[in-house]
Amino acid sequence: MARIVRVEALMLDLVPKVKRVDAIQSFVSQETPIIRITDADGAVGMGYSYTIGTGGPSVMKLIEKTLGPALIGREAGMVEQVWRDLLFLTHATTVGAITAIALAAIDTALWDLRCRKAGLPLHVMAGGAQEKIRLYTTEGGWLHLEPAALVEDALRQKAAGFGGAKLKVGRPIHEDVARIAAVREAVGPGFEIFTDANQAFSVDDAIRRARHYEPLDIGWLEEPLPADDVEGHVRLSNATNLPIAVGESLYSHLHFRDYLQRGACSIVQVDVGRIGGITPWLKVAHLAECFNVAVCPHFLMEIHVALCAAVPNARWVEYIPQLDSLTTEGMTIRDGYAVPSTEPGLGIKWDLAAIDQQTVAGSRFEIKA
Repeated sequence: MARIVRVEALMLDLVPKVKRVDAIQSFVSQETPIIRITDADGAVGMGYSYTIGTGGPSVMKLIEKTLGPALIGREAGMVEQVWRDLLFLTHATTVGAITAIALAAIDTALWDLRCRKAGLPLHVMAGGAQEKIRLYTTEGGWLHLEPAALVEDALRQKAAGFGGAKLKVGRPIHEDVARIAAVREAVGPGFEIFTDANQAFSVDDAIRRARHYEPLDIGWLEEPLPADDVEGHVRLSNATNLPIAVGESLYSHLHFRDYLQRGACSIVQVDVGRIGGITPWLKVAHLAECFNVAVCPHFLMEIHVALCAAVPNARWVEYIPQLDSLTTEGMTIRDGYAVPSTEPGLGIKWDLAAIDQQTVAGSRFEIKA
């Protein structure tokens, strides 16, 4: 092993390729902190995380002033130990989004470094359970789109081999039903339709809507309620036969424990960029496995493809390309399946020149031994 001697960080601000509107917001920006960690042997690992347009500078400042300096001199291979120590160091701001996002950038970089030194791809280093994962798409299902556009996109994705598509819900009930029904009629019974409410409903509204959605054979109802309302999710899960999916807005592995113990969800959508990195992501995935619950992570497909292939209970990867302008090669897709990279590390081929060009002015810093 070798100790950490340098931490470099910068932030990008990526604009989505398409207009993204859901029941509570319009996604107009992805602030993307990127971390490079170098050990005494000269090995380098790169990691990243993201925000949806706000909080990025706060994440960077936490890394610069607190977390980055604490990395210097630590054994780079002791990833679990480092993650736990950083979590304790920030206990006054944990559990919280800013801290979890900062930890995620660091932890993914440490895993990248660890895998590269071992000469193994992430999906093997973290478990090696699957060779490919089924893909569904979200980019054609945003709430502002009309039924004809939803149908057109779903048919296109089905023809491309994708196994399903996600539709945003949150319009008046009759409109939601009409939109889902139009897509179901077009794609037939062999194509999954997932729905996502983005935490927009109250419990009574969610129960009512679920009963209207049930005859349309949807794969899950995602984030129907605010993420901190575990009891509401219990009531909803007991009132419907629809699978209830949660996780993209949970920032601690212990929160998933509460959901699973209470039977408040049946799909776990843990997001590596929000849970605090690969280390806690794997804890959640294996915890869900113990409850016979599938993992279908939110966003960040470029890293989730490897993590899903690392565990046996991962079922879907969400197709939302966002790193194309920062990489020299995209995620491998074959016949509607995401295939993890066989190269050592996270499997992301960063374009360093493109990253330099798109770095937010004043965001770059370096910490050395």
